Amino acid sequence: MTARTHDAFAFATLVTVAAFFPPSNLNLATLVVSIIGADIGALIPDMDGAGNRLWDLLPAGDNLGKILRRVFYKHRTLTHSIIGVVAIYKLLEWVLVRGLNAGFLDEKIILASIMIGYLSHLLADSLTEEGIPLLFPLRINFGLPPIKSWRIKTGKWFENFIVYPAVWIYVIWFIQVHQESLLQLFRQTT
Repeated sequence: MTARTHDAFAFATLVTVAAFFPPSNLNLATLVVSIIGADIGALIPDMDGAGNRLWDLLPAGDNLGKILRRVFYKHRTLTHSIIGVVAIYKLLEWVLVRGLNAGFLDEKIILASIMIGYLSHLLADSLTEEGIPLLFPLRINFGLPPIKSWRIKTGKWFENFIVYPAVWIYVIWFIQVHQESLLQLFRQTT
């Protein structure tokens, strides 16, 4: 999937999870950072590619991306696996507790939002022809549907003109259907 489709998937997943599992305590700063965090989380699995938009956000990120691309050997390896999910979760858990002001931001909600974005990325990539290596280092790729020829070709017309708009149509529909629970969530922030 392309970065913009991953962004849309992350937002759709975050809104869905927030409607069904609303946090009990949410302030406006945490809400804003969580939305941004879900988007960043959706970019993290592709950090093994030098062209990832995540590297554009960091000073000297392009150079760091080129180095990590050599470390990871190729795209869709460790960062698209169960081991990668657990490692990123533990790393972010350690960093966020030490890097965020707990009196101002709820690091647990932000961590959950980043991981929602991360997992939405894996779900979206599982819909592509390549699938994802969930059991890396084993060279077995998993995808949905199981028949590879039925899956999406990354960056081609079906993703751009069917999948991407369909995700936004889902978001609009979902927000309309779950309007009251989402409004209640926003009311907590004031």
